[in-house]
Amino acid sequence: MLNKIKSDSMGKGDHGWLNSHFHFSFAEYYNPQKMNFGVLRVLNDDFVEQHHGFEMHPHRDMEIITYVVAGELTHEDNLGHKAVIGRGHVQYISAGTGIAHSESNESDEQIRLLQIWILPDKKGHEPAYGEYRFSWEERVNRWLHMVSGTNETTPIKVNQDANFYSLSLDGGKEIDMEINLGRQGYLVQIEGSSFVNDVLLEQQDALEIVEEHIVIKAQQKSHFLLIEMKKA
Repeated sequence: MLNKIKSDSMGKGDHGWLNSHFHFSFAEYYNPQKMNFGVLRVLNDDFVEQHHGFEMHPHRDMEIITYVVAGELTHEDNLGHKAVIGRGHVQYISAGTGIAHSESNESDEQIRLLQIWILPDKKGHEPAYGEYRFSWEERVNRWLHMVSGTNETTPIKVNQDANFYSLSLDGGKEIDMEINLGRQGYLVQIEGSSFVNDVLLEQQDALEIVEEHIVIKAQQKSHFLLIEMKKA
């Protein structure tokens, strides 16, 4: 099963310094038909203007992944971590029993990032933080397995049966992926345009995939994020 979600059907938020596309109900956007996709609870495509950001705020009992699309994101938390990550890098927070953090754009350019929340396998995990600076070349014309709750070889571990992949596919190239029986995936066309099993995806569109073999054919240089998980 494939179900396309067009960018213009998603929730929108505009606070001047922050412009967001909400894939699922979040903040001022509420849609009872768009509460989650399996354990994927939040996916926000955020554009943050220079010298602005999210001030220190708390989270608990959520696995939070931030994927930077453009620019540099500065993170700081109450556990003593401070880091700056850039394009193609990943930040991970297991909020567990409670963590507070801030995320800001301290540069002179707009930044873009995907903020993703995954429901944990249970409540009460010990809070944890990490980041990983993947090289861009690791995902050029091949899937880069960045995050997993079950695969011991991935550098970022989450407390859930979920996997995150990124991909940069040159125009005219194609690649496949098997979403196995009992599994589902959520594919985001971050940049560019492509056909996925003859379904056209344009920038910021998404595709729900359930137990399906997909073939992606890039119409132009394209950038993707795929979140694969147990079928709900």
